[in-house]
Amino acid sequence: MSRIGKRPVAIPSGVTADIADGTLSVKGPKGTLTMGLADEVTYKVEDGGISVQPANDTKRARSFWGMQRTLVSNLVEGVTQGYTKVLEITGVGYRASAQGKTLKLQLGYSHDVDIAVPEGLEVKTPDQTTVEISGIDKQQVGQFAAEVRRWRKPEPYKGKGIKYRGEFIFRKEGKKK
Repeated sequence: MSRIGKRPVAIPSGVTADIADGTLSVKGPKGTLTMGLADEVTYKVEDGGISVQPANDTKRARSFWGMQRTLVSNLVEGVTQGYTKVLEITGVGYRASAQGKTLKLQLGYSHDVDIAVPEGLEVKTPDQTTVEISGIDKQQVGQFAAEVRRWRKPEPYKGKGIKYRGEFIFRKEGKKK
């Protein structure tokens, strides 16, 4: 029995959920999200919640159960609150600025790095060393944050690079004489 899967996903007021043609669509104050439904799991939209149950007793159905419930929960949370990832840039001369639908990074290369912001995401730079990525799709926000971070991962000796807020960088000691 899945401890996560057993609990139904609560639907707050102002959010509607609908199952049609093998897709679940959730509409809320921030927008609409859809998800394809797995055949191994059955979904029911009841008053006040969405319940997820395995369709049969196979190992595959039981392994899909908890994950599908979490994906449904992410849809509901995304259309009500949204998701935000904050990146912090450390290093001399390392800067970021959001210009419309483009994120411009200066990361010590001989050229500036221009990254196009995908549709549905919003990027803000409150200061030159902070990048806030927000949107309603958790997967899209996390994927774009990872792509930005990949340009200059934090290194263990000086800690320079792009890291997530709250991420711990294991520091190493340099060479000794």
